[in-house]
Amino acid sequence: MLAELHRTRTSRDDERLFALAELSFVHARQQNKREYYLASAVYAYAYLASAERRAEVAPPADPRVRWAIDLYNVAMTFALMESTPPADGVGEPQQDVLLTERTLELPFGRLELKSPPDQFSWGGYRMTRFIPLIDYKVRGLRNRYRQPGVGMPLAAEVTPVEGPEAEKAHKRIPPRVKVPVTAFVRFDNIAQSLTDGEFRGVIEVHAVDEATTVEAGGVVLPLELDPSAALALMLEGAPVWDSELAGFLRAGRSIFGDGLIMMHPYRPGRIPVILVHGTASSPARWADIVNEIQNDPTLRSKFQVWLFMYNTSNPILLSADRLRTALKTIVTDLDPDGKDPALRDMVVMGHSQGGMLTRLMVTDSGNRFWANASSVPLDDLKMTPETRDLLRRAFFFKPVPTVKRVVFLATPHQGSFRVGSFVMGAVRRLVTLPVTLLKDFGDLIKENPELARQLRGRQLPTAVDNMYPGHPFVRTLSESPIAPGVVTHSIVAVQGTGDLFRLNDGVVAYRSAHLEGVESEKVVQSSHSMQSNPGTLLEVRRILREHLEVSATASR
Repeated sequence: MLAELHRTRTSRDDERLFALAELSFVHARQQNKREYYLASAVYAYAYLASAERRAEVAPPADPRVRWAIDLYNVAMTFALMESTPPADGVGEPQQDVLLTERTLELPFGRLELKSPPDQFSWGGYRMTRFIPLIDYKVRGLRNRYRQPGVGMPLAAEVTPVEGPEAEKAHKRIPPRVKVPVTAFVRFDNIAQSLTDGEFRGVIEVHAVDEATTVEAGGVVLPLELDPSAALALMLEGAPVWDSELAGFLRAGRSIFGDGLIMMHPYRPGRIPVILVHGTASSPARWADIVNEIQNDPTLRSKFQVWLFMYNTSNPILLSADRLRTALKTIVTDLDPDGKDPALRDMVVMGHSQGGMLTRLMVTDSGNRFWANASSVPLDDLKMTPETRDLLRRAFFFKPVPTVKRVVFLATPHQGSFRVGSFVMGAVRRLVTLPVTLLKDFGDLIKENPELARQLRGRQLPTAVDNMYPGHPFVRTLSESPIAPGVVTHSIVAVQGTGDLFRLNDGVVAYRSAHLEGVESEKVVQSSHSMQSNPGTLLEVRRILREHLEVSATASR
C-alpha cells in the first residue's frame, strides 16, 4: 500500500505526502525498520515544503503541520540512531544519534547524507557524541523548558581541540559538559528526489546558545529545543555531587582550574552572572536558577552564567581572594583590550557562605581584617615572599570594579545560629585544612614571637569559625560598608509566620540575613536551601531584568 501511495500523484498531493509520513512511521514502529523511519522523515519534510509554497492549502493553523514537524523530528532521530557500547564497557549499549557522512537506504531510493566538519565546533571543543533527548523524563529540576519547532533535540558531548583559543576554553568549561543542540537535515530539491529516488541531505548542528531558529525555503522556523533535559542529563550521576562534602572535609582538595566555571564559550556582549554556592555545597545547587536564566527569552541572549567552586571549609578571606583573583583574571583573558563593556557590568549572587564571599567582592577592607588578627603590621613580620603576598591579598583588598550588582541569598551577615562551640569542635576534628596553609601558619608563628603571644591558644580558623555569631570576622564584615554605586539585593528564607525577627530558615536567622540599605529584600517561605524555591526563581529573574533596564539606560 505504501509503495502504491508513493507512485500515485493527486491534485491534492500534500495530503498524500502527509498520509505517507504518518503511515511510514507506523510501519517503521511495527516492523522496526530504519528505512521506513527515514521515509517518514522525508515525506514529512516534503509535506512541509509543499505547505510553505502553498500556504493557502495548508496554513500553519492546520494541525497536520505541527504533526508533520513532530514526525520529521522523531522519525529522523530514530533513523539516525545507533547502538554503541558504553564508554567504560559496563552496562547496556547506549543509544546515540550518528551524524556522520554516509549513504542510507530508503524503500524507494537512497539518501546521500553530507556532514560538514565545521558543524561540530563549539568554542575550543569539538562535539563528538550526540544523545537523543526525545525519550527522556527529567527529574531534579522544578521546570522543564522546551521550545516546539523543527529538528532533533540532542545533548552533545565534547572533546578538546588544540590551539591558543581552545586553551582558554579548556580552563573554564568542564569536560563533562553536555551541550544542548538541535540537528536539522536539510534536503535539496525534495520534489525531484521523490520522483527519481536520489536524495541529498546536509546535516546542520545548532547549539542552543548560538541559535534558536533556522531558515528553510525562505521561511524562518523555530528549532526544537530541550535545554532542560540536557542540563539534567549533565547533572545525573556527575562527580560534582561527591565534591560537596569532600570539598568541605578536605579543604585542600583540587578544584577545576581557578574555580570559575563557564557553561558555554565566552559570548561578547553578554553580561556575566556569577553564582557562588554555600557551605558543603557545589555549583550543581544552582541548577534551577541556571535553567531559568538559560530558558528566559529575554535573559538568555543578554547574560552568560558562570559558576564559582571552592573548598568551603577554607577561611572565608582566602576563598574570597580566590574568587577576586579569578574575576580579574577572566576579564584579562577574555577581553585584554577592554572592548566588551558587558564584562564590566557583572552580577554576583551568593548563597549562605557564598553570600559572604560575594560581599567581600564589593568591600574595601582597609586595615580592618588585619587588625583583628594582629596588632603587628604585616610589613614588620618575618615570612616568605609567597606568604606575604597571600596575606596581603587576603587581608587588604579593594572592591572588584567589574561587579556592579550583588544578590545575597540566605546570607549570615551576623553569623549562623547553628554554629556553636560543639559544631566548631566537631568541624576542627573532621576538617583537614590544606597542608601548605597549615605549614605557612606554623612557620609564621615560629618566626614571630610577638605574633605567637597574641595568637596563643588560637588556631587557624575554618569557614565555620568565621560564621560563628560574634566572631571577629563576622563583626568586621558586617561593619564594613559596601562600595558606593553597587546595587544590592537580599532574598531571605524563613520557615513559619509571625514576627520576622523571630524566624529563621533552620540555619540562618532572619535578623542575620536581613541587611539594611539594600535596594530590595524578598522574603520567601523556604528552608535554607532556597535556590529552587519558586519565589527565589521569580525574584532572580526580576532582578536580572531590572539590571538590563539600568544597563540599557546607562549606555544611551
